[in-house]
Amino acid sequence: MNKQILVTGANGYIGKHVVEWLLDNNYDVLATDICLDRVDDRAQKKIINIFENSEDFLEVFKNVGVCIHLAWRNGFVHNSLTHLQDIPKHYEFLKKMSDIGIKNINVIGTMHEIGYWEGEITEKTPTNPISLYGIAKNSLRQSLMILRKNENIDLKWLRVYYIQGDDKNNNSIFAKILQKENEKADKFPFSTGKNKYDFISVYELAEMISKASLQTEIKGIINCCSGNPISLKEKVENFLRENNLKIKLEYGAFPDREYDSPAIWGNNDAILKILNK
Repeated sequence: MNKQILVTGANGYIGKHVVEWLLDNNYDVLATDICLDRVDDRAQKKIINIFENSEDFLEVFKNVGVCIHLAWRNGFVHNSLTHLQDIPKHYEFLKKMSDIGIKNINVIGTMHEIGYWEGEITEKTPTNPISLYGIAKNSLRQSLMILRKNENIDLKWLRVYYIQGDDKNNNSIFAKILQKENEKADKFPFSTGKNKYDFISVYELAEMISKASLQTEIKGIINCCSGNPISLKEKVENFLRENNLKIKLEYGAFPDREYDSPAIWGNNDAILKILNK
């Protein structure tokens, strides 16, 4: 019997695309979240709060071989107190997964673990997060690295960067531009747009997360990114053209934030090896 792939946070912005990629590639998916209205009906769906009643749902996970843990509250609100409050809950859930024999554990990370950094981020780049979201993700990663050694887990920490695509369902600048366009606004207040970031489409990211999770040769931190820094100005101008939007960018309406790096991107050597196998 083929083992199931558990996707937590399956109803989220990234989760629903990961579930869809796995299903399209003929994997047996168990999708869990506190709501599952946006999840592909081909998946086995189970509405579960993974932080509660764990003894009740452990029986549901008995056929799971791979855990892809995407669940996270308030991911778009970087200084929400829930990030700190939930660290032990995430850790306890993932330890329970290990305890019942699920050793292929994959957890989504973020470039916000790094904090301020100029240039390329590798697996060895030091972390110094400056938001509660970054602090919480960094703390969970450090905790899981200890658990990994003690319990012989195939742990992959899938670090993501700036995500684009399915823009109506995220909280990015692209979603806000679409909203203003729908409101018939003439201008969109903008910074200088000079800073460079590592953007990736959510559809490509879903493939990266899935393929990285399914293999166990490359472990630890895996940057899921393009490896290619592009200025925010260029990315947004392309977005306007591709979507035939009439709204104009009002450059300089907002100052560039002091804590934003002039250029930051991820090293994608590991994920390219995984994708090319």
